Amino acid sequence: MEHWYIPATIIPGIGLLILSTSNLLVNLSSEIKGMIDQEGISPILIQRKLKQLKLLNSAMVFLYIAVACFVIAALVSGIYKSVESNFDSAIYITITGIISALLGLFALIVYSFKAVKIRQDQFHNKC
Repeated sequence: MEHWYIPATIIPGIGLLILSTSNLLVNLSSEIKGMIDQEGISPILIQRKLKQLKLLNSAMVFLYIAVACFVIAALVSGIYKSVESNFDSAIYITITGIISALLGLFALIVYSFKAVKIRQDQFHNKC
């Protein structure tokens, strides 16, 4: 990879995804705690919320792995460029980071669909 700075420029975008996902995780955790403390809340609903929490946690892990891969790729690429090596493993590390970021985004998409479905079920149960 001739341009070592390319993986490093992706890191702030992934960082914003991590920030928003961590906010979702904290809010969902607080919501689950409130549901556990309330009387009459369906245990099935709490279990569905706990599955959402696990999905958000998985998304965070994939995003963290992506950031680590991009940092390592930029570092390896910069080192190889300074020693003028022909072997370019940074592209493979960058591809791993991209795949990890896509897995994290996929988990967030699934989370979004499930969140809407749970809200709809909560609304229909109250009516």
